[in-house]
Amino acid sequence: GLVVDDAIVVLENVHRRMEEYGETRLVAAFRGARQVAFAVIATTVVLVAVFVPIAFLQGDVGRLFSEFALTMAAAVGFSSFVALSLSPMLASQILPQEAGKASLAHAVDRIFERIRNAYLWLLRLALNQKWVVGLLFLGILAGTQWLLDNIPSEYAPKEDRGAFFLLVNGPEGATFEYMKAYMDEIERRLMPLVESGEVTRLLVRAPRTFSNFAIFNSGIVVHVLNDWSARRSAWEIMDDVRKRVNDLPGVRAFPVMRQGFGARIQKPVQFVIGGGTYAELAEWRDLLLAKIEESNPGLEGLDWDYKETKPQLQVLIDYDRAADLGVTVGEIGRTLETMLGSRRATTFIEEGEEYNVILEGDRFDQRTPTDLANLYVRSQRSRQLIPLANLVQLREVADSIKLNRYNRVRAITIEANLTDTLSLEKALAFLDGLVKEHLPGKVIVDYKGQSQDFRSTGGSILFVLVLGGVIVYLVLAAQFESWIHPLVIMLTVPLAMAGALLGLHLNGMSLNLYSQIGLIMLIGLAAKNGILIVEFANQLRDAGEAFQQALLHATEVRFRPIVMTGITTAAGSAPLLLSSGAGSETRAVIGTVILYGVLAATAFTLFIVPVAYDLLARRTGSPKQLQKRLQTELGGAEE
Repeated sequence: GLVVDDAIVVLENVHRRMEEYGETRLVAAFRGARQVAFAVIATTVVLVAVFVPIAFLQGDVGRLFSEFALTMAAAVGFSSFVALSLSPMLASQILPQEAGKASLAHAVDRIFERIRNAYLWLLRLALNQKWVVGLLFLGILAGTQWLLDNIPSEYAPKEDRGAFFLLVNGPEGATFEYMKAYMDEIERRLMPLVESGEVTRLLVRAPRTFSNFAIFNSGIVVHVLNDWSARRSAWEIMDDVRKRVNDLPGVRAFPVMRQGFGARIQKPVQFVIGGGTYAELAEWRDLLLAKIEESNPGLEGLDWDYKETKPQLQVLIDYDRAADLGVTVGEIGRTLETMLGSRRATTFIEEGEEYNVILEGDRFDQRTPTDLANLYVRSQRSRQLIPLANLVQLREVADSIKLNRYNRVRAITIEANLTDTLSLEKALAFLDGLVKEHLPGKVIVDYKGQSQDFRSTGGSILFVLVLGGVIVYLVLAAQFESWIHPLVIMLTVPLAMAGALLGLHLNGMSLNLYSQIGLIMLIGLAAKNGILIVEFANQLRDAGEAFQQALLHATEVRFRPIVMTGITTAAGSAPLLLSSGAGSETRAVIGTVILYGVLAATAFTLFIVPVAYDLLARRTGSPKQLQKRLQTELGGAEE
């Protein structure tokens, strides 16, 4: 729709001049193209000004949409050039000179004439009752704010990518044989999905990691799904898988859909707390999990990366007794290091090579805690051997296998999946609220993965959205040489936004990365309609028509191209809504934003812009009016 809009405007104006003024196709092509050239150039510059800032977004968003933005800017610029050069030339050679039309064309014209007459009647009513239009505009703004507050927000829409993973975690210290038994049982429970044809194959692996350091208490099942048309949605199959493995007593298993951004298999909620010792962090984690359990809004598959499941022996030294017996803490430490680990005692040289001499205890004497009773240390005072058991006390404790840090701060990450009723925005807001309400002020909150991307990208998208609006306003101000005319034109933008948000709400979609890019596009698409009306009204005023007559004449003449361009843009977005298969979720979001936004902008622009022009632009003029004034004053100065 974008690349043919300019050609539609030019061709419609040429055709109108041939019908209304009886001009030849050559004259109509010349005058018609020149008459709308300013409007075509203005809309092109506005669209380019909207698309180009998208190319400078940072991170995944910039990498994804930079090519899209630059391609669209180039396509729009080239289409404008074609509309002002090739289209008039072809119109002067191809358009039929005679007014004869087919019966279908006559029928369409009659229907369109009735619609235009009804529109003009409503427009005159709106111009006489401007306060009603003003209230309607304020109501649309209020509705837009309500939609913004009630539409769920997330980083990217859920995509059915044709495959998903079942992550399996066993207890710490679980052996390969332990996990293999459970993975075999999981495979047995999932095989009916393969037999039904919804899953083409299962890839079962234990351990889950492919690195040199294998964690044996983990496993993964890759589900490769059948074609989209031959199965349920991946989310329904994931719910089925969750029910099939939920009652396994010895492992925790949860399905995860890998999304389009990021290379790791992660849950969408990645909430990080830090700022204290690991003992404090564990207390804060337990408190946070308890509060989540009390009022869980829809978090499932809760997990965390600090689990005190690794058994350890803690050696507590009796410092007073050791001092009385003449045993230093360093001697106790070296004894434990040598007998339980190893220590380099010395080196020796043989044939020019230096070798380390490693001193270590017998591994058979390190099997149980009672083996420490066989260790002795020498007193520095009496030179006697003293049993180590008389100087230390052993305590069995549990600790985490990993001590993680994030941004150089001790940290624990809590992760979770989301139910269909909970958005990522509300989930993070819920967790932030729990931290502020129940945890100490020194807690540092941060985010990872998709949660971090959502937090960081939302700000950059908002910045580009505001920047795009400001750039469009300044570009229009420079072209119209007025601060009022761009304001009248830009009033169409919130109308398009309202339509787009309503479409998202009606279709149960979220406000995400793709819908925000679509909203940025709507800034330029919505401004096109206002430019057509305002620019032609200025032309008619320059030609000597009265203000009210020029406004009504401009809206009457521009009604047809505005409706035509709106229909083509909406029709161009319809395939995005009707598509299926891989990536259809993201295409549907952009299609919904464009379709509903353009339809709303087309419908409301035809009333809001004329009323705003009537209220604000009576004392304004066009660039040509200022040019005539300058020529007049220059002529008077020469005399």
